[in-house]
Amino acid sequence: MSSSIPEITLNDGISLPAVGFGTYRLNGNDGAASIQSAIDSGYRLVDTAYNYENEGAVGEAVRRSSVPRDELRITSKLPGRYHEYDKAFTSIQESLYRAGLEYYDLYLIHWPNPKQDMYVEAWQALIDAKQSGLIRSIGVCNFLPEHLERLEKETGILPSINQIELHPFFNQQDQMAYHKEKGIQTESWSPLARVTNILGNEVLQEIASRHEKSVSQVVLRWHHQLGTIPIPKSSSPERQRENKNIFDFSLEKEEMRMINEISREDGRLNNQHPATYEEF
Repeated sequence: MSSSIPEITLNDGISLPAVGFGTYRLNGNDGAASIQSAIDSGYRLVDTAYNYENEGAVGEAVRRSSVPRDELRITSKLPGRYHEYDKAFTSIQESLYRAGLEYYDLYLIHWPNPKQDMYVEAWQALIDAKQSGLIRSIGVCNFLPEHLERLEKETGILPSINQIELHPFFNQQDQMAYHKEKGIQTESWSPLARVTNILGNEVLQEIASRHEKSVSQVVLRWHHQLGTIPIPKSSSPERQRENKNIFDFSLEKEEMRMINEISREDGRLNNQHPATYEEF
């Protein structure tokens, strides 16, 4: 892919850019314009979901952009209400119809919904959809180690990616260590947490000042050096460019430690714990 963003190779051989673009709440024509702006500025990984109700805006942005489809990596996600095998397979097809795309590069189960206890059935649908050519790579979001172990035990196939909540207030060190052991790539949602809290953090401000970078750039560089793929969102073209320009500096080991010390056990933004949270 022709982009200034480095690439990371997943356990199934598919490559993804080291920084992606989140699209939550970027809907309609304005949303499509913002997503097109991100693509035109150099993003090649675009993240959406069935429940964001903007797969159509993502598809429209892809069509408006001058970047060839095969240079893009488009992600969507299966909602919790469609974990039953037949519903899951149909939902994947519907996601593609909404976006007007022939395939997704990456498709994820959005949440495990453990009370419903059908995520293995949903996973089998993703496996079969990949074999049918609808998806190039399959993964999950918000799965705990016990959920991942069950996928491996019952299907023999581990996800290429687990997209989890990860930011300086909640660094998920144990979960990341498990991913590394299993060869699963970590992807970070809400990588900048609540931006107002991030921007006001004195530790991050100090480190940003040292490097003559913005606080957001420092946080996204922290993600990169942790080995995660962050997917920040912004409708501002200037901020979009800023968020991906993190590859011309490095954080020192001590600076990484300082940022990791911001993390806390109760750092989840909305108390959405995968052991109990049920997505509709």
